[in-house]
Amino acid sequence: MIYEVRTYDLKPRAIPQAEEAFAEALPHREKYGPIAAFWHTEIGSLNQIIHVWAYENLAERDSVRAAAGKDPNWPPKITPGNVLNMNSEIWNPAPFMKPMGGDQALGGIYEMRTYTYEPGSIPELLKRWGASLPEREKHSPLAAGMWTEFGGLNRWMHVWPYKDLSHREEIRGTKIEGWPSGAPGLIRQENKIMVPASFSPMH
Repeated sequence: MIYEVRTYDLKPRAIPQAEEAFAEALPHREKYGPIAAFWHTEIGSLNQIIHVWAYENLAERDSVRAAAGKDPNWPPKITPGNVLNMNSEIWNPAPFMKPMGGDQALGGIYEMRTYTYEPGSIPELLKRWGASLPEREKHSPLAAGMWTEFGGLNRWMHVWPYKDLSHREEIRGTKIEGWPSGAPGLIRQENKIMVPASFSPMH
């Protein structure tokens, strides 16, 4: 299994129309494969929509995208000029990660944390996370834990759902044995707070 995370940078105030266009076009796209998640940013890098697609492998991704590309109702009809940039990355799910998608009601907001590590650090990181995650998940579930296959390399992304920002602060302020987990070689940390679209399977 692989996940494609597509991030679109939009003009200010363009998110409502973009989500409306996706909602209208999505049933046609899902004839070829379901969407795993759809969010827009609320804190951090603003004016972004982030959509996640699950595939068995790169070959399936290519065939699905080729078929969807022939559908007259796809891609969504976002107002011309409102998309400033598109970015696509392929991520491998960690062995302890539950599949994304599938109508999961997890929280009103999601925090995406992306860490960049020195080359060779990911295997040790996965080992440490696998050992300490059960204790962390007693407080809130892991929505996604993945490392990059294509795109910016040596990156680790983890996504956490919360009821709201107060719930996030409460959980992050709780002392949890063996947490936070990590590995040597951490270079950079980024985060963003996201809100799921009305049609997102993870909401």
